[in-house]
Amino acid sequence: MDYTCRHRPGRASCRAGTTQLHLRYAFPDIAQLITIGASEGHRNQDALTEKCGKRMANLARQPNMQQTVRDPIDQFSEDAEMTIRAGSLDRRTLLRGAIATAAMGSFAVACGSPSSDDSNDGPKNKGSEKNPFGVAKNSKVDAAIFDGGYGTDYVDYVNKVIGSQIAGVKVDVKPVVDIAPELQPRFVGGNPPDLIDNSGEDQIGFLGILDQLEELDDVFEAKNYEGKKIADTVYPNVKDPGTYNGKFVGLNYVMTVYGVWYSKTLFEENSWTPPKTWDEALDLGQKAKKKGKYLFVFGKEAATYYQTMLINGAVKEGGDEVRLSLEKLEKDSWSQPAIQDILKVMETMVKEKMFVPGGSGTQFQKAQAHWSNDQKALLYPSGGWIENEMAKATKKDFQMTGIPEMTVTSSPKMPYESIRAEAGEPFIVPKKGKNVAGGKETLRAMLSKEAAANFSKTKKAPTIVKGTVPADGYGSSALVSQTKMLEAAGTNIFNIQFIFAYGMNTDMLVPWNSFLSGDLDRKGLTSALQKISDKIREDDSVKKLEVK
Repeated sequence: MDYTCRHRPGRASCRAGTTQLHLRYAFPDIAQLITIGASEGHRNQDALTEKCGKRMANLARQPNMQQTVRDPIDQFSEDAEMTIRAGSLDRRTLLRGAIATAAMGSFAVACGSPSSDDSNDGPKNKGSEKNPFGVAKNSKVDAAIFDGGYGTDYVDYVNKVIGSQIAGVKVDVKPVVDIAPELQPRFVGGNPPDLIDNSGEDQIGFLGILDQLEELDDVFEAKNYEGKKIADTVYPNVKDPGTYNGKFVGLNYVMTVYGVWYSKTLFEENSWTPPKTWDEALDLGQKAKKKGKYLFVFGKEAATYYQTMLINGAVKEGGDEVRLSLEKLEKDSWSQPAIQDILKVMETMVKEKMFVPGGSGTQFQKAQAHWSNDQKALLYPSGGWIENEMAKATKKDFQMTGIPEMTVTSSPKMPYESIRAEAGEPFIVPKKGKNVAGGKETLRAMLSKEAAANFSKTKKAPTIVKGTVPADGYGSSALVSQTKMLEAAGTNIFNIQFIFAYGMNTDMLVPWNSFLSGDLDRKGLTSALQKISDKIREDDSVKKLEVK
């Protein structure tokens, strides 16, 4: 049997290789590449014909256009295959996806959708503090959950806690890998699940189904199972990634924290101090060279992790105006002093050979293993998924620890403790679900301290619920680091959207690989990145982000 493994940040979902059909709609305002499973294409022939006409229905039977690239990585998986979608090499896009699809249409846009009034045929009951949405006793919740690196058992766990509030409610969890191919036909047919984890590579575009989704403000206004208002128990700004055109429709459950990662054990053995400024990082690089080590390492698909570190550090150094200029794609946005000051130091590091050589020809996980397993490099910039991603290739007693990105000076405009963090793994509640109230109650249960703590304990990742990770991080030093960084940042948490919204990462990988390899200087990198931003800004056919 042929298997396809789709690598995502901290996750890889594998499934038997069934025929898949990729089609790009012949509509000028739709750029989203979607996937329709062959079996679903045949099963829903009548629905497709009715909604889209015979031409679109017949397209669903065209040969497979998926490109699968064999990339063996012995220490990670057996006969793994990395699936690379057209126009998307970025692994963060696969983790959250919501921002990227915000600027895109979807199957529902192209084909239209059934009437989306607020009514549904599900069981109703009068609301109360323990049952704010009026879920009927002994009712069932149909939950379609993305089966990626986090699995689906954490939603199954809801069945252990929901009974304390409402008797007899059963959450029926169905694992799904390809969300859009399997669930789009149910939206078209007007019978979607009650709750969907709209994640993964084949996520449904939010704008295309926006009028078919329940707004979830009432979930945050409700009290959790411990009697506290949910809005008061979560981290700041977690609504933002799931808000489209002013409507909060996607409840992102998992927190992703960006930072620079190192081995606490290695640093203690050598009496090294994690750097807070770029000058300190440069000094650390000199110390590493004396030990026969490098400061950084990069892999070809993840060279833009250094762009992430650059942007995050520059925003902290120069303030929110740096972020706004980049997000708005302004002219000379890449020439801002805070950005250039960091690039100057990075260029020096490249020239002084502080990066493990050969990165532009090394698969990213193999490159990361040079850091986590071989300890050739001291530091690595990444999101909090890195521990789980490298679990099988991390040296024993590594004690993976994260710190905020470095700033240029010791007195940046934003506190050093400021971090880029965002909520991911978006859950949605369709209006046409049979048990809308049950879908919302499932989310309320997931936001209970018990369920959130279970997720962090079993998945080694924080949820949006504060105060659910103990001091020992369930034995995970990386989880402890993420929690500490979130707590230290307080309200100084920001996010960057433009790269994923416009699908720029693939183009940006080229100059970044050249720069980190020493084949392109700082000015050349700046020019290349600015051209990519300018191209999007000047393209009137591209819907632009509302930047705040």
